[in-house]
Amino acid sequence: MSILQVSGIKKSYGGIRALTGCTMTFEEGAINGLIGPNGSGKTTLFNVISGYEVADEGQVILRGKDITNAKPDQVFAAGLGRTFQITRIFARLTVLENLHVAAQRRGFMSQLRSWKSAAERQHAMEVLDFVGLTRLADEPAGGLSYGQQKLLEFAFIMIAKPSIMLLDEPAGGVNPTLLRGLADRIRTLNADGTTFVIVEHDMEFVMRLCDHVSVMHQGRALTGGPPEQVRSDPAVLEAYLGTDSADIEEVS
Repeated sequence: MSILQVSGIKKSYGGIRALTGCTMTFEEGAINGLIGPNGSGKTTLFNVISGYEVADEGQVILRGKDITNAKPDQVFAAGLGRTFQITRIFARLTVLENLHVAAQRRGFMSQLRSWKSAAERQHAMEVLDFVGLTRLADEPAGGLSYGQQKLLEFAFIMIAKPSIMLLDEPAGGVNPTLLRGLADRIRTLNADGTTFVIVEHDMEFVMRLCDHVSVMHQGRALTGGPPEQVRSDPAVLEAYLGTDSADIEEVS
C-alpha cells in the first residue's frame, strides 16, 4: 500500500528542466531508496514534495490527501519530515535547545522560554539518547562534528514523530561508525512503523538498508524494484553506473 505518490511532476528553472513528468510511488512501512545520477532531479523532487519548491505541473498525494504545492509547515503538519543535503540546525543554540525549537514550532522569540511540560523535555532527552547525543545536550550545535550534526537534524525531525521521513543524503560526510548507527536507528524506527524515503549516492548504504529502490534519470522515474533487481538492471547500469557494475555487486 502506498503512502506517498507523485504523478506527472514537472519543474523547470528557466530553460533547465529539472523534473520532466516524474511519476512514482513509495510504499508505506518500507525503507524506500531513491537513486540516480547527479542532476537527475532527486533533491528537486524532495523539495517539491516537502513544499520548498512549487511544481509547474503534477500532483503530490500523501496518505490520500492532495498536498501539491502546500507550504512546508503544512506538509510537516500532515506527517512528513525531511532532512537536507546541507544540515539545517541552529548552530548557536545547544543541542537540547535545537530540539526545543523543533518541539515548539511556533514564533522563534517564544520558543526558548520554557518547555510545555516536563514530559516534553523528557521526550527530547529520550530522542537525544536514541541518536547517541545525550552527553552533548548542553553543547553548542555548531561545535558538533558534521556527522553529529546529521544525527541532530535527524533528531530534529524525529521529535515530531512523522509517519514518513525523507532523508537527503544522510550518509554524506558521515564516518562509518556513525553511519552504521544511523542505519540501525532507521531500521528501529521503521520497525515501529515509520516509512522512509532516502536519497543517497552511497550505493552500498542503499542496497543494504532499503527494501525498495527507485531510480531517476533526466527528471523522471527510470525503474524501481528490490535492490538485487535494480543493481543488475541494464538500464540502471547504463544511465547511472555506466557499463561497469562492480561498484554495486556483492554488497548485500
